[in-house]
Amino acid sequence: MNRFKTSKYKNCIPKIPKKEGWIADIGGVAASSSGNNIKCGHKRIVYNTDSAGVLGVTSLQVGQGEKRTFSRLHCHSDVVTDFAFSPFDDDLLATGSDDQSVKLWRMSEAGDVGDSVASLTVKGGHVKALQFHPSADALLLSAAGKSAQVWDLSRNTALAALDDHGDQVQSICWSQDGVLIGTTSKDKRLRVFDVRKSTGAVQDAQGHDNNKDSRVVWTNSNNHLLTSGFNQVRERELLLWDLRNFSRPVSSFSLDASSGLLIPLYDVDTSLLILAAQGEGTVYCMEVGTEPHSLAQLSQCVTEQQSRGLALAPKLCLDVMGSEVLRLLQLTDRYIIPISYTVPRKQTGVEFPSNLFPDTAGCTAALSSQSWWAGENKEVGKISLNPARRSPPTSLPSKETAAKHPEPSIASPEPSDGSVLSSPSSSVTSPSSGIVSSASQRSLQSILGPSSRLRHTQGIVLHRDNHITNLKSVSQSTPGESDGFCVNHQRLAVPLAIPGGQVAVLELSQTGRLPDTLPTVQNSVAVTDLTWDPFNPHRLVTGGEDGRIRVWGIPKDGLKEVLTDPQTVLAVHNERIYTVRFHPCASDILVSSSYDLTVRIWNLKTGKNVLTLQGHDDQIFSLAWSPDGKHLATCCKDQHIRIYEPRVSSEAQQVGPGPEGPRGARILWVCDGKYLLVSGFDSRSERQLTLHSAQDLSQGPIATISIDVSPATLIPYYDPDTGLLLLTGKGDTRVFLYEVVPESPYFLECNTFIPSDPHKGIQYLRKVDCSVPDVEVLRALRLCYNSVEPVAFRVPRVKKDFFQDDLFPPSRVTWEPALTAEEWLSGKDKQQRSVSLCPRGMIPVSQAPKEAPNKKFVPASVYLQEKTDEQKKEELLSAMVAKLGNRDDPLPQDAFEGVDEDEWD
Repeated sequence: MNRFKTSKYKNCIPKIPKKEGWIADIGGVAASSSGNNIKCGHKRIVYNTDSAGVLGVTSLQVGQGEKRTFSRLHCHSDVVTDFAFSPFDDDLLATGSDDQSVKLWRMSEAGDVGDSVASLTVKGGHVKALQFHPSADALLLSAAGKSAQVWDLSRNTALAALDDHGDQVQSICWSQDGVLIGTTSKDKRLRVFDVRKSTGAVQDAQGHDNNKDSRVVWTNSNNHLLTSGFNQVRERELLLWDLRNFSRPVSSFSLDASSGLLIPLYDVDTSLLILAAQGEGTVYCMEVGTEPHSLAQLSQCVTEQQSRGLALAPKLCLDVMGSEVLRLLQLTDRYIIPISYTVPRKQTGVEFPSNLFPDTAGCTAALSSQSWWAGENKEVGKISLNPARRSPPTSLPSKETAAKHPEPSIASPEPSDGSVLSSPSSSVTSPSSGIVSSASQRSLQSILGPSSRLRHTQGIVLHRDNHITNLKSVSQSTPGESDGFCVNHQRLAVPLAIPGGQVAVLELSQTGRLPDTLPTVQNSVAVTDLTWDPFNPHRLVTGGEDGRIRVWGIPKDGLKEVLTDPQTVLAVHNERIYTVRFHPCASDILVSSSYDLTVRIWNLKTGKNVLTLQGHDDQIFSLAWSPDGKHLATCCKDQHIRIYEPRVSSEAQQVGPGPEGPRGARILWVCDGKYLLVSGFDSRSERQLTLHSAQDLSQGPIATISIDVSPATLIPYYDPDTGLLLLTGKGDTRVFLYEVVPESPYFLECNTFIPSDPHKGIQYLRKVDCSVPDVEVLRALRLCYNSVEPVAFRVPRVKKDFFQDDLFPPSRVTWEPALTAEEWLSGKDKQQRSVSLCPRGMIPVSQAPKEAPNKKFVPASVYLQEKTDEQKKEELLSAMVAKLGNRDDPLPQDAFEGVDEDEWD
């Protein structure tokens, strides 16, 4: 007897729409990662892009006549390996990455751009997989290395670690009731955990014979698991497992011999299984039976494009009246292709096919994470997919949905048991709305801390017409203590890899291709650091391997010939120079650090060393003046940071713990001099930021965040006007952005700028050099392999016709000194004046007239959804009658006079 004879899905047919129905212009798609590369929620589709750490975002539904928009979510510093939508909050996205972190993102309605709301550091290595709990709110399962972890997001803590794996964990899955966890690993074992009872496996079996990658999914029976992998002869196979007889699979199905792992997408309601592999165009549809055990193939289709990822659309978004039982989203190199699986019916759209659509899980959590961890078990309430059993929509559906379907894409159905369930949309609340639907939702939002107003800052490389190209022989050997090159508002100086310590001086106004040979500054020895005088754009200072500091005068019209004679040579250091920096407020004051472990302050007007600071026991990594110029901070290889008041004492005023790693560090003052920020390495060589109180260094860092693992020291730049912090290293391919605030959490993550190729360094221009009408908060110059590119950092704003005074407060005139060298040395302190950045004729946005709120247009289709077919017919008939007018009135032809009888032939 054929056990599939009565299957109601046996004729399930895949339908691929015409190319007009594909989602195009999605941009580049990432190569294979450990995840599915695409996920679909009730509102939006998220997918991996060809930029490491960046996800693409677009809406699931687009209104008729509206243009589809795409945005990018800069998530991580490395490849995004997996991501998942919360089943109870469609605006909450979890992402995992090779940078060994898991982050939570609050997706906004405007542009679908996400705000980072929490970051978790996983143990074990690269994140492999993520999955939310099917019934408890704020509960997340992650896999990394040889371990899986259960996280309580409401408290931002790990509840348990499943370390009972002999090799790398390959996949994870919750059972449908949320009690058990299934895992597969590279040691060929299939394990089942009951994490609330023990962190060890309660069931363990030999899985697929091949240790290539594998996947596990739980069926709609809490006793059965399904795994996808390879057998001993490298054939792709499916294995069905029963917990009651776990020694061997109860059913198996072999497909073909191919290298691509079949990604299983299982639908709990129908027991249908979709299988496809990355890099292939074949999609299989199977039916999984548990009583009795069976695996049967229903269909196989070959698509026009190769798959880069796969996802199933939510059940509430299906065209149930058209008998659409599944909708597969196939991610390809250039498109997202929706493939509908429908069951042919004699009459579609007339009667709801209840035998094809059993009640499905709702969108309201049944438990909080704490109650689940305490031992409570409860499944999510079921809701009907029958449009006739749905209450009126609580929010407007999209125009396209209203036009195509009589029911909204996300409605508020009634549960099959007659109880009332809140709609999915009601459980999705904005963190700023102040309305939370449940206690578990409130506990989740307790971790949704403040977000940065600069979080959407975009780095944009300006047009090639503004580039300087054909820059040859850029030095690759400048020490880690140096920024590599320096700029002012007129010119830049770049050390060259040419004997004699030559430095090229380029005019910013002369863009385009440089000649093959350039006049240079001949420093005689290799340059270890260099800087421009902030108050004199024609004075360049270089430090050399010979311990000498040379002061150069650059002609006002630029360097036209080789310059060999410096204006001044300062020769007191007896070892090579580390760093040279000018005073921020007083003219002619320069500080230098050297391999002789001293810090010396110079008066360039007299050419004398006026102050010498002692107390360093090892290499001086970095130094920085305070904003008011009273204090000097240093960071040393002896793992200490120090604050000096040079005019008071040659010894450190304060000493505190610094970075643990010996590889290099940078230090600067932030938040008006209240804090010191240090970028360095921890004991595991991971790049990190620490924040220290300038009032008490002895207490150690008050905040620490890890960035990534890379050999290059992060060079920080801080904009005091906005609090924006930018970090990048020599040879890096990204710039990290944070807003630094003076209270917890101190660091607010912003977008990451990822250029197309590595850079050798970045330097920043004055605030007055920014294009304020374009809301450009910073302008930078990026030194590349053989070119210099300008980069504009802009904040997207709607009212760009107004001056954004919240982003552009009065800025210090850093190009004019407030004091002479003599005044500062005598003990006087003074800061420069401030100037408004508001362009002439622009009105500050704070003074802009308030607009009256626009009334939202409610399409007629919304009202029609709430009426019966008889009401619609009656209203349509009445409208037609009204269009024709009153039937008792004389017709127009009654007034025609016609012609006389004798006029007829």
